[in-house]
Amino acid sequence: MIIIADSGSTKVDFRIIDDSGKVRKAACSGLNPVYVSSQVIQDSLKEQVLPLSGKKVDAIYFYGAGVIGETADKVRGAFTEVFDYDLIYVESDMLGAARALFGDKAGIACILGTGSNSCCYDGRKIVRNVRSGGFILGDEAGGADLGKRLLKAYIKGLMPASLEQEFQERYNLDYAAIVRHVYREPEPGRFLGSFSPFIEEHLDDPFIVNLLVDTFNDFLRVNVMQYDYGHLEVSFIGSVASVYRDILTKCLDDAGLQLGTIMRSPIDALVQYHTRRRQQEARTSGELMEKAVALVMARTGISDREQARQLLLKFGSVAKAVENYK
Repeated sequence: MIIIADSGSTKVDFRIIDDSGKVRKAACSGLNPVYVSSQVIQDSLKEQVLPLSGKKVDAIYFYGAGVIGETADKVRGAFTEVFDYDLIYVESDMLGAARALFGDKAGIACILGTGSNSCCYDGRKIVRNVRSGGFILGDEAGGADLGKRLLKAYIKGLMPASLEQEFQERYNLDYAAIVRHVYREPEPGRFLGSFSPFIEEHLDDPFIVNLLVDTFNDFLRVNVMQYDYGHLEVSFIGSVASVYRDILTKCLDDAGLQLGTIMRSPIDALVQYHTRRRQQEARTSGELMEKAVALVMARTGISDREQARQLLLKFGSVAKAVENYK
């Protein structure tokens, strides 16, 4: 049994895979360890995942926003309280995106969801990462940044009159309410990202199109074009990339960048990645065992393959198996 999790700031997707290969799905609201406590993570795991997986788990692969240093330890500790596992890997959502998009190939992987990020990936690991900066210092073209730009245009009177009126009627937000949500209430990034549907519904408005073009161009300039991108595909994961695919594609083309894949969520690709890796590891392990068994048989004169295998398993190495047989 293995558990794979893709944890963004808004939502976590889980996949639970049993020994027969059957896949079960679960989900909960975002578990960014920067913002939520260990107890909240534990409660979500107990409620959403434990009933599908049981307590004993072979391996856990958790890819999450905000996972770095002490926050990774917080996630690892929460899983330890809920599951009895053999292996656990707690990695950044950026590595998860790269593995989902490119597998064992090199490329530039980008996240465009509530937040944004990018990296240069060599097919095994992240070799360079332009720091995200979060929704205040960065996250260009993420949902929170789009919402911030829309609100900025609204409060400064830069929105077309018809669009401004529709925005007022829909959200009924005055300046004081906007300031309170952004500067005083918890999870302001999620609040800012909540305006993405309004943007999506007005893709026929030149003001919205220009806002998106400017935003995507900023993202490409500061987060992609700092890499050695000439020979690499640029691929994207996230709701923003998926929803505004056409505009994003044109921005890449105008910038002379080579588009690879645009994927809404990495979770199913991560299932394929880890299933393939486990199969490869099993084959490699089987091949190594067969070679070791053959060596034991050759050095001891044992003709029964199963006897040689049991001897090897008992003593743990060819040398010790041969020594103890003699």
